[in-house]
Amino acid sequence: MVQDVRYVTDEAGERVAVLLDLATYHKLTAARSDSELLTGLSHDELVALAESALSLSTQNQLHDLLNRNAEGELPEDDTNPT
Repeated sequence: MVQDVRYVTDEAGERVAVLLDLATYHKLTAARSDSELLTGLSHDELVALAESALSLSTQNQLHDLLNRNAEGELPEDDTNPT
């Protein structure tokens, strides 16, 4: 994506910033406006979101299994723990 990369360095020669050409900058900032991206969330918020999504999926699976069990649709081996 970036053809010519230039860096800004501090007095010790450590890289502290990157200079981008305008076209690359526009490509990178255009991605930030995508409503599907979760760029504004912290790590803890992303973990909580992932866990809640997994919990909802697991809850739906359990609900389905309970309904199938109530209707006698589960095999006997699946209803008796070993």
